[in-house]
Amino acid sequence: MTFAQPAVRPPAEEPSPTATALLLLGRGSDPDSERGVECPGELPPASDPHLVERARAAKEALGERVFVLGHHYQRDEVIRFADVTGDSFKLAREAAARPQAEYIVFCGVHFMAESADILTGPWQQVILPDLRAGCSMADMAALHQVREAWDVLTDTGIADITVPVTYMNSTAAIKAFTGEHGGTVCTSSNAERALRWAFDRTGSPQGKVLFLPDQHLGRNTAVGHLGLDPADCVVYNPHRPGGGLSGRQLRDARMILWQGHCSVHGRFSPQNVTEVRERIPGVNVLVHPECRHEVVTRADFVGSTEYIIATVGAAPSGSAWAIGTELNLVRRLADRHPDKQIVFLDKTVCYCSTMNRIDLPHLVQTLESLQRGQVGGRIEVEAGVAAQARVALERMLALP
Repeated sequence: MTFAQPAVRPPAEEPSPTATALLLLGRGSDPDSERGVECPGELPPASDPHLVERARAAKEALGERVFVLGHHYQRDEVIRFADVTGDSFKLAREAAARPQAEYIVFCGVHFMAESADILTGPWQQVILPDLRAGCSMADMAALHQVREAWDVLTDTGIADITVPVTYMNSTAAIKAFTGEHGGTVCTSSNAERALRWAFDRTGSPQGKVLFLPDQHLGRNTAVGHLGLDPADCVVYNPHRPGGGLSGRQLRDARMILWQGHCSVHGRFSPQNVTEVRERIPGVNVLVHPECRHEVVTRADFVGSTEYIIATVGAAPSGSAWAIGTELNLVRRLADRHPDKQIVFLDKTVCYCSTMNRIDLPHLVQTLESLQRGQVGGRIEVEAGVAAQARVALERMLALP
């Protein structure tokens, strides 16, 4: 298994003809055949040309006053109007680098738009086209729960040797808590650096990290990159007294993992990996580190969204890939690389339902409203929260 390394394994000599039995997103054994679309849960067809033209006209009229950001998991009909595409933190930084843009339209989810608001200037307005576009993982760690957990660590006598690290996929309030308590933010790309920094910062051989809110990224990084034993990791359940852990379990642990997960990446199973290897001999299994540990340990390559894109892009023509991440991105990679066999790791649909709330009708409504001087769906982080969250984000930017 390779964790976020640039090297790519040699491909199988020939793609398996049985690949079409799986969800086929790339071309099959016949290079002249049309790309398969046999996918349960197919998204609706592309929006009608009138909406496309309206979006184009509104964006053109707004000019440099508007900057549109599109997360990798967005629908193609939205991505086509994005000035920049990327993962959540890349997009927030891109927004901060466009001070001339009066409006930042963030086609993503709520926590991403919050990060953009924290990092952009006070004269800029960050807009989420549909305020219902949240993140189930971010919602799994509420501020009052995290404060209660910290009280438990304090009562256990370990808070002073515990550093909180929160994943970018968390609310501004959790980022602020992390900044206030000496911690940092991490992405799936720099989680290893963040954890090494945090353990050094504890100043103790028994130092601990409270990792929020995705237990899988925390565990996969600690075990796969830092060499910790899985037994060094305990899971804190905010819905049980004391997190469902004894004082001894907390004192013995090195990684205190919040009981949170991604509803998309958490779907993938070891059985998915076994089945795809049986159907496509020699296939490369490439997954995101938000997947469960037993999936990650069975994969060939593990890395962030940007890593997944780069790895597939650098792979030899004719290679076969089963990818465990959000389906919009997997489809886009298959379209971009028709010379490679690219399949979705699971046999059933796995879109991010909240991300897909941002569709072309919502984008058109947002852009046309801005044309009329009407701002709807604005994301504003309270000043005190933003200040502490910025501290945590700046610590991340300063990681060695």
